[in-house]
Amino acid sequence: MKIILLPTDFSVNSVNAIHYALDMYKDVVCRFYILNVQKASSFISDDFRTMSPSSTVYQTLIATTKLSLETLIDKLEKRKNPNHSFDAMVDYDNFIDAINQACEAKGVDLIIMGTKGATGAERIIFGSNTVRVMQRCATPVLAIPSGCKFSSIDKIAFTSNYKTFYKKDELGPLIQMAELFNAKIDVLHMVEEDHLTREQENNKAFIDACFRFVNHEFIDLEKRDVFEVVQDYVKANNINMLAMMSRRHSFLERLFTTHNVEEFGFRSDVPMLVMENTGELYSS
Repeated sequence: MKIILLPTDFSVNSVNAIHYALDMYKDVVCRFYILNVQKASSFISDDFRTMSPSSTVYQTLIATTKLSLETLIDKLEKRKNPNHSFDAMVDYDNFIDAINQACEAKGVDLIIMGTKGATGAERIIFGSNTVRVMQRCATPVLAIPSGCKFSSIDKIAFTSNYKTFYKKDELGPLIQMAELFNAKIDVLHMVEEDHLTREQENNKAFIDACFRFVNHEFIDLEKRDVFEVVQDYVKANNINMLAMMSRRHSFLERLFTTHNVEEFGFRSDVPMLVMENTGELYSS
């Protein structure tokens, strides 16, 4: 059974991500944990004035949220998919701490969330919560763009500079995704030198071995703006998902340090799978 965490702030984008997840895993037995995280600044003094003498602060703060989650789950259960079960979770904590604690407590395999929050303007590609989850959570994250609907996953692009010592289990979420949908993986490499170093050749060979049961191809891309090149490749080759590692010197880190977090020049119209990488980068 697949265990999936669905953080929501009840915005259009977060609910869209939930429906994407249900459509994506419609034929897979899944337990979905739908999580809302509250923080103290969300409440004002008037909320406390309305408390009955028998109410605790905690009960008062989360009562409305619990009701909203139950209403949302009632709607999802009307889809009547016997493969799916749902649990509501409310936490009153730091957002990232709440996510990490839920993942550890429930044995979460994947976090699926929308890329913009309730207050997002059209120019904002990733909400700040999504960025922090991508950067600071050990569990793989699938970020769903605003308005994106699931149709199929036939081709996945995976960015790599071949400078990372991967571990097979770190590539596991990508391999499982490709196997589930019988999708092809295009490994995208930005050519920086005339030839690969010995370490890069070894790492490329290791990726090749890990993907041996998956249809895959190694693609060299011309040396220019990495974000523009990847964006163009995704559009030109009907890529359904973009996968990357979250680590030092990765495509993801370059994206977040090169662009303002809320105003990226890079815009992905396909879901982005972000996996934690604990490997080391060799010195080049």
